[in-house]
Amino acid sequence: MMGKIRTVLGDIEATELGFTYSHEHLWTFPPSIQKDRDLELSNYEASVSELGRFKKAGGNALVEATTLDYGRDASKMKRMSVETGVHVVAVSGFNKHIYFPAWVDALTIEEIKGKLVRDVTVGMDGTDSKAGFLKAGSWDQMIHPLEEKVTRAVARAHKETGAPIWLHTEAGTMGEEMLDILESEQVDLSKVGVGHSDRNADPYYHLQLAKRGAYVQFDGVSKVKYYPDSTRVELIKNMIDNGYVKQLLISADMGRQGYLQAYGGGPGFEYILKKFIPRLLDEGISKEDIHTIFVENPARWLGQFEG
Repeated sequence: MMGKIRTVLGDIEATELGFTYSHEHLWTFPPSIQKDRDLELSNYEASVSELGRFKKAGGNALVEATTLDYGRDASKMKRMSVETGVHVVAVSGFNKHIYFPAWVDALTIEEIKGKLVRDVTVGMDGTDSKAGFLKAGSWDQMIHPLEEKVTRAVARAHKETGAPIWLHTEAGTMGEEMLDILESEQVDLSKVGVGHSDRNADPYYHLQLAKRGAYVQFDGVSKVKYYPDSTRVELIKNMIDNGYVKQLLISADMGRQGYLQAYGGGPGFEYILKKFIPRLLDEGISKEDIHTIFVENPARWLGQFEG
């Protein structure tokens, strides 16, 4: 039995979520250490227009993964959700250690946990919009001590609130090791999504994550700078063929101006709906499996809140 899903406009029934992109960005403002400002999405009209195109193409819900250390703005997400009619699920937590504010080092795990719990139960960024999931991240081929610290804080906030967890894995590495940390905090791994897993295009690795009960997220669809979508199709088939279709999440993580049509880039939020899903069907993946991946799985993963 699924619980409620916490959106920026309030809790909804899991059955109301509908077709979902499970990892995207609408409003970002990375700290100044990040010199690549293409990662900054701070044009309200462009972002809300892109979200409107997603809605028009058949989208119903978007999981917004912009963290505390990456310029999250709950008031902007709330307005976008109202304007477009798209359910927006926002996050509390952290990206990776290079972005962490100084207070992450200064505070204890329990104090950080308290901040995360407030975001989930009271509201984010001075609003009454609550976070619907929690995020922690790791670095490329290593976990920085501060990343372990916030991962433990996320685990404890999860246990207190029920909010599901999503993991940033740099270049698709350290997913198993991040799950180890959560497991040491007695987290049920069936409440956890391991993001960017397709960046590490290793079918064996994906099955190891799935065997532990976690959701495996492929969120690089369309990004041919890494490799063509043909590789992602094979990775998706690997998960389905091995019986893990119910643990697969798919999105495109289009957190750059250069990826979004309304910012003058492409291919935009329409791509999965208009191009990638027709390709999956053409390559022999069933409508039932596509419904499972884009409707049922996000609802099950996010639906952790009591009514």
